This record gives sequence, C-alpha cells and structure tokens, in this order.
Amino acid sequence: MKSVGKNEIRKDGADKVTGRAKYIDDCVFPRAWFGATLRSSIAHGRIKKLHFDPKFPWHECVVVTAKDIPGKNHVLLMETDQPLLADKRVYHPMEAIALVAHPNRQKAYHAVKHIRVEYEELEPVRDVWESLKKKKILYGKDNVFKRIDIKLGNAAKAMKKARYVVSETYRVPHQEQTYIENNGIAAYFQKDGTLVVTGSLQCPYYVVKALGPIFNLPEKKIRVIQATTGGGFGGKEEYPNMIAGHAALLAKKAKRPIKLIYDRHEDMLATTKRHPAVVRRTAGVAKNGKLVAMDIDIVMDGGAYMTLSPVVLSRGILHATGPYECPDVTIKARCVATNTPPNGAFRGFGAPQTLFGAELHWEKISEATGIDVLTLRRRNILKPGSIMATGQVLRESVGASKVLERCLKKSGYARKRARYDRHNRCAANRAWKGVGLALVHHGAGFTGTGEVYLQSRASVALTPNGKIRLQAAAAELGQGSTSTLSQIVADALKLPYDLIEVETPDTHKVPDSGPTVASRTCMVVGGLLHKAALALKTAVVESHGSFPVTQKGLAAAAKTLRARKSPPAYTAQYEKPQDIEFDDKTYRGDAYGSYGYAALVADLEVDKTTFEVRVHKIWTSQDIGKAIHPKIVEGQIIGGTTQGLGWALLEKTVYKDGILQNPRLTDYIIPTALDTPPMDVDIVEEAYSHGPFGAKGVGEMPMDVPAPAVAAAIRHATGLFIPELPILPETIARYRKRSAS
Repeated sequence: MKSVGKNEIRKDGADKVTGRAKYIDDCVFPRAWFGATLRSSIAHGRIKKLHFDPKFPWHECVVVTAKDIPGKNHVLLMETDQPLLADKRVYHPMEAIALVAHPNRQKAYHAVKHIRVEYEELEPVRDVWESLKKKKILYGKDNVFKRIDIKLGNAAKAMKKARYVVSETYRVPHQEQTYIENNGIAAYFQKDGTLVVTGSLQCPYYVVKALGPIFNLPEKKIRVIQATTGGGFGGKEEYPNMIAGHAALLAKKAKRPIKLIYDRHEDMLATTKRHPAVVRRTAGVAKNGKLVAMDIDIVMDGGAYMTLSPVVLSRGILHATGPYECPDVTIKARCVATNTPPNGAFRGFGAPQTLFGAELHWEKISEATGIDVLTLRRRNILKPGSIMATGQVLRESVGASKVLERCLKKSGYARKRARYDRHNRCAANRAWKGVGLALVHHGAGFTGTGEVYLQSRASVALTPNGKIRLQAAAAELGQGSTSTLSQIVADALKLPYDLIEVETPDTHKVPDSGPTVASRTCMVVGGLLHKAALALKTAVVESHGSFPVTQKGLAAAAKTLRARKSPPAYTAQYEKPQDIEFDDKTYRGDAYGSYGYAALVADLEVDKTTFEVRVHKIWTSQDIGKAIHPKIVEGQIIGGTTQGLGWALLEKTVYKDGILQNPRLTDYIIPTALDTPPMDVDIVEEAYSHGPFGAKGVGEMPMDVPAPAVAAAIRHATGLFIPELPILPETIARYRKRSAS
C-alpha cells in the first residue's frame, strides 16, 4: 500500500485555508431574495388567525403559508407526522407557521415581526413523565414514538440469585451541535421545472425524497447539491429537509432564487438537539464481581415530532449493556413526545446517552462489592466468542481488552490513583485530584438491516484527462472523507493519490450512497468505492490490455474505453456479508457487523472553594480497525473527545415553557481551545474483514467515552457520585451539600 496509512495532503485543505471554498452564504444567485421564518411563540395551541400589519409594505414581499404548499404538507423522513408549515395547530415553540421573502435580508426579518398569530392556547406536555402518564395525547395512542424491548435469558430470575443488586438512575441532557456554520439553503426552479437546492447539508438524497411529496415532483426533477459545509455532527442530517422545503416554497411563489440562512440564535432555538434521556439501571453481581443480570429502563425525549427518534432509541438500547458480557438481560426502551422542539441526530446517536450510565455504574458496583472498578471491568469485558444481549456472537475484531490495557499503561492509571489518594487525604491542599476510567463499544454502520434497506451505491469513473473520479453522495463536513475515500481507491488501483479526484455530492451526478452518518462513510462507502475501483480496473485491462499507472496512460485507456462504448463509470452496490443476520422485529442477531472499542482515562482536579473542574490531561486508546489517514483519525478522536467533555462539564441547556433560554454562545458554553486539555491519542488497529483494508468507523465513538470517565474522576477526587450531566460547579455544590446532610 502506498497511500493507506499515510498522512496525505487533504483534498479539501487548500481551498479551505486559502478562503476559496464557498459556503452557502458565499454563493451568489442572480436575482435572489432572502427568506425569513415566522415561528410559534407557544408550546401547544390552535392557530385561529394570522394578522398582517396594514401599515407594512407587503407588496415588497412574498408571503407563504401552508395553503401555498402544492402537494403534501409534511416533511417525509421515517414518518409524515411533521408538517412543513403548521396549519391549524402548533405542537412546539419555534414551529414554522409562515415564510417571508424580500430583496433585503434585514427587511425580510423585519417583515416577520409585523405578523401576529392569534392562538387558542392548549395545555402542553413539558416532560417525559407527563407524556408517559398520558395527560395529553400528542402522537398515536399513548404519546410513544417507539418501543423496543430486548431479552436475553431470564434477568428477573437471575437477579434473585445475585450476591449484590445495585440500582441507580442516570440523567443526560439535550446538547446543541454548535457546528461552525449555521444551517443555510438556497433554492430555485429551472425553466424546465426542475427544483435545484444547494446548501449546508449531510444527506443530499434525504432532501430529494422529502421534497418530492411537497411539490408533487418525481426524483429526477429534483436536484440537490452540497455546498462546502462547515460541520454537521448530525444537526444537518434531517433538518435540511425542512429548511430546503421552506426555501423552495418561497422560490416557487417568488419565481426567483431564495436564500434562507439562519443566524446562530435562530439555529439554536429551532433546530434539533441530542435526545435527553433518563436511564434506570439495576445490575445483579456475583460474589466474584461477575455480572449475572441486568435490568435497564430507558426513556428518551423525542420532542414534538418523530424525526429520527426510533433509530436513535435503537442505537441507545443496543449499547446499553456497555462492552461487557452478561448472561441474563432485560432492557425496556421508549421514546416519547413532548411539546418541545423535535430532537434528532447528534454524534453518537443514542449511544452516549446509555453508555454514560453503563460505565459510571461500575463505581456503584465497586462500592457495593468492595472490588475495584478495574478488576470488575476485566472480569466482565467482551472478548471473541462473547454473546451480546441480542444473541450476537462476536467473531472478530474485538479490541476491548487491548484498548483498555494500552490506555491504562500509557496513562499510569494505577500509580496516579494511589498518588491522588494520598494527596486528597491532606486537608491543606486547595484542590481535590482524581483519575477516572471509561470503556465503550460502538457499532459501525447502520443498525441491523439498515444497510440492506439502503442498498447504497457508489461509482468510480476514468476521466478523459486521465484521472480517477469518485462519485458518491458522501458529504465532506470537515471530517476528511474526501481524502480518506481517495486513499482507499488509490491503493485499490495502485495509483498515486494525486490522480484521484472527488465529484461534488450532486444528486444529478452521483448515485445514492446513503447518508453521511453512523460512522459508515469509510467502512461502507469506502468499501463500495474499493469494489467499484476493481471493476473499473478489470474493464481497463480487458479493453486496453493493461492498467497504466500514469496520467498519460490513463488518458489513453479512457480513450480506448470510449471507443468501445464502455460505461462511463463503474458502480458497486451494497451486499450484505453472508455471516451477518439480524431480525428487526425481535431484535435478535448481529446488530452491527463490527464494533469499535475505546478506553479513556481523565486526570482532573476540583477546586475546593469554587468547585470548578479542570481537566489536566486525557489518554485514550481507540480501536478503529485501520487508520486510513492517521492524522484525520487523530483529529476525529480529539474533536469528539472535546465535544464529549463539553457535554460532561459545560453545556447546560435551559428550557422554560419548551423554549431554549440560552440560545447564544455567550451563555451556552462550549469548550474552546483554552478549555481543551492535552490528549494522548493511541490508535489501535484490530482489522475488520468486511471493511476496506480492515477499517471500521471512527467519527462517533470518541463522543461516547469522556462523560463517564470525567464523572468517575470527580468521584475519585471528591467522593461524590453524580449520575447526571453536565457536572457544573453548582452541581458539585448541590451534591456536596446533600452528602453532608
């Protein structure tokens, strides 16, 4: 291999560092007007009437309401429950009711303020417990978007035989994605009636499928193009379906291009967040520390509409046991509706919510059994041949023990704990010090039969000028996918990396290779491109006699292919490996083809006066199968870890009547470079046979592991067990006061 495993120059790097890259707000569309959105100010109610200020010059504007929608008033995703524009009723604050476009962006926003909505307010459902009690019917018969149950053996019977039974409830909050670039879309109609949408987005084909029913258009009459995108983290997975529909509605009525660009305030108020969750865990443990039973109850808050809640819940329940063996398991999971803005995709996609409690629970078990947390983990850790809660047998690429032991050694975990124990016994010290450990697993790719359902395709073409062009809907969001995929194809063809170029994700130019989510791009899309590249190579050899390795030779081969009227591109479609089977109805079988594994040690101190937490250093070892581009992998791990530290220690969402009260980066605090501690990143490569060159996934797993490690370190430092996030200074003060009383 000449490229895989090397730190090649990023394909997107030069344009971004020189400023040549054009984000959606940089793009110029002749004659374009600017859109703005009128949103609900209440959590639940009926819309009685819209009142337009007669003194405002409405003739300068275009106004759109639900009656202007030519097709279905819904945003197609997993269900059709969410309207594009609220018509007779609103179900959450910030729900879109009307749209305005004006030649001047500021005047568009000004116009919205001259529309008054007359409501009949209804009692809202503010939290999951109200929803479960059926105080108000929001969705279906009982407010529940999705229920999933998993059973292995007989947990109730096994629990009775356990020497120790340990229970705790864990609570995790919303989290805002805080991508660098806000949501933004431009839309216009061509003369032939084709709707063209371009913008900051993760999943071009999601947008195509959502717009079809709204405008009664076939997919071939909808073209979606990804602009340079400044981050997503799941926040631009499904929400662009909504904003694209809004921009296109205005474009249709105004008969001109429309740009709809959110500012930070609107973006934080209106778009999806991480699902909050309450997880009740009970573990039955034998005298020697072996798990004998688990009983887990999960409730997630989906907000007012379903969006992606069923699959977020699915990944959450499938990771709820942590990377450990347990012969008898019962897990009950529900995602319910509340009158709050809908929640959706966020890096980790349900796994961080359940893995927080799965890891922190070892602290409770250690206290009950008298066995230290490290010994407990070693006695229960997954290994080849282990059986998961779904009955899945782990056959290969099980790096759990390796990442744990390497992380422990690199961090000096045992020595630090002993040293900090001595430090904390000295009352004169101004801070407590602690070291915490966490170990997680994360399924790579879509859950269960998700990849089979998608039937993803990706293509490789030989261009007339002698280069190889990759054609896939995989969106570059800053994570380095264009470079990683190019390396895979370069080595598949034994060509220089510089001869590989990547087509812009444009649904009229690239096949549907599935969404850019779920740590699937490298493993799944990369695998398809590897396969397509080999098909191209075979065709070139058959028609040209050999496979050249220079640009001049490839140009000659391209000419030969054209003369023989060969296909312009060679496409591979996803095929399920024969050794993977999963039943989506019973949740039995291979939930994921393979798992990544990550261990993390956090070294921190807690100020005895202010209770501020300062993380001194992070050590993490992560098994990602194969590092196609080591620097990109390291960057993903550092970025995801920083995001996880923010969720653990800083990011507090404050809601009142369903409305976020701190939708600004001045009071919704995320980690800056000054808050980010030094990190020692150790890449572990336990190859997966069905991944290109052994690669699994890397993007999501780093988010899973910091929060429980930090909470464990705070317990070591202060003696306080805090089963909720974020752990702010006032949280520590509250628990300290509670423990003192």
